Formats: sequence, C-alpha cells, structure tokens
Amino acid sequence: MARLKKKNLRRKDGVWDPLADSAQDKHRASVVPQTPQSAHPAYRLAYVDDDFLCREELRPVRLQLELLKVEMMLSEHGIKSTIVMFGGARIPAPGQDAWAARNETQRVNLEAASIYYEEARKFARMCSEKSAELGFKEYVVVTGGGPGVMEAGNRGAADVGAPSIGLNIVLPHEQAPNPYVTPELSFNFHYFAIRKMHFLLRAKAVTVFPGGFGTLDELFETVTLMQTGRMALVPLILFGKEFWHKIIDFDALAAFGTIAPGDVELLEFVETAEEAWDIIVKFYEKLEAEHAVAEA
Repeated sequence: MARLKKKNLRRKDGVWDPLADSAQDKHRASVVPQTPQSAHPAYRLAYVDDDFLCREELRPVRLQLELLKVEMMLSEHGIKSTIVMFGGARIPAPGQDAWAARNETQRVNLEAASIYYEEARKFARMCSEKSAELGFKEYVVVTGGGPGVMEAGNRGAADVGAPSIGLNIVLPHEQAPNPYVTPELSFNFHYFAIRKMHFLLRAKAVTVFPGGFGTLDELFETVTLMQTGRMALVPLILFGKEFWHKIIDFDALAAFGTIAPGDVELLEFVETAEEAWDIIVKFYEKLEAEHAVAEA
C-alpha cells in the first residue's frame, strides 16, 4: 500500500491536514515520464499552467489572486497600518539630473522640485521612527515602488533601518522597483484597481506630493472615497500648496457647486515633513481621546 509521505500533517495555521498538498503534487507532476499525453498543455495542473491562467475567462481569478497575495503577505508580516506616499516618478533627488525633462523649462522645474524628494525622504524617516517603536507593525511606509518621490519614501525608511512597502505595476516602459524597497515587501501588479485597493486598505494617512496624471488619479480616488463615505476620514495631506493651487482650483469647484464647500476641508496643505507629521500625530491623539470618552 502506498503511503503519503508528508513531513508535517498540520498547516501553518495549526489545522490538521492529512491530504497531499499542492506543492507536493506540483513536483510529482513535473517528473512524470514525457509522453505525447504528459507533454501536452492539457495535462498541466491548472494552477501551474501560465497559459491557462492568462486566458480572458480567468480574469476574475487573476483579480482575486492579486488581492489575496499581497493581503496574505502583509498579514504574515504583521503589518496593521501604513502611511501612504503618492508623488511624481520624475522628481529627481537633490543634485541629480532631471532625467525626465523634455525641454529646458521642464528641467528647471523638475530640478527645483527636488525639495519634495528631500521632504518625502525626511517624512518617511519620521514615520519609520514611530513604526520602530511599534515593532514595525504600524505606520509602515508604502509607495508605488518606483523612482522619484516613491524612491524618496522607501529611502527614508531604509535610512533608519525600517521596512517599507513598494506596490509596483507593469507599464509599457520599463519600471523596476527602486533599490530601497524591502525585498519581501516588493509587489508587482497587473490591475490598477487592485493596486489602488492595497494602497488604502491599511492607510492611517495619505500624503500626496507633486506629480502627474498617476498622482492626480490617486489623489482624486482617495478624496472621492472620503467624500462619499466609502472610506473613513484619515489625514489627506498635500505637499506644496503653491503647486496644488496652481494645478487645481479647488475653491472654484466649490464655488461652482460641483462639490460641497466643506469638501475642500478634506485636504490639508503643508510644505515640510514636520508639518505633515504634526497633523498625523494631532489627528490620532484627538481620535484616541474621543474613543476614551466614548468608552467611559
């Protein structure tokens, strides 16, 4: 009688499981004799068949997998809350060339914007120092994983030896994770929608630095969720008041009537990392005080 040789009959969660696991069968299937039947794609196990998983009909499954993979790995690392940092990929570090500039005007503007790289790096350090006090379970920095402001965020965390998350996405032009993302917290997405969910699922605050269409998309996605009550109010902090008021006339939207006058108050504007961190600290001190009163 053939016996199942399984090293551990308990799963990681402690549940007794006498059945063969999928990893074991994946190996078994890979070493079967090669015949016309076993070599045909139809014979592949469904869960290791990349061609099958990429079929159009499997889109709902792929969406679920992208949601599950990151959620499971963040949970396994015990990460309970994050500080989100959105911002432009094209903003260089101080003293570096504006590699994305297409003309002299862009070069001047982008190199001047390097102040935001420095503030992002400093802000991430401040968040990560607080995170260290809490065992790196709370206030963990999360960025889009790319260059510019995203790099500054992950770099600031690395400056103080803290882990940080990078949520990259496959784009037509090459984009690799910046070297400061914690490798085991470096993720890659196909679906923008699932990536956006993971940015906000654990967010205790959202910071937005100057950026382009992607940054604007992330900003408006966040503020819309708060405006419509689909997301709890958390600090939504925009760095660079002059930039934002030049790009978007928020007051004009309120005056025209397409948003409520109070909706503008969902946004807070700062210039420095210290100002942003002070807003977050005061917000949660007030929230904790309110909870203490409610429970009394």
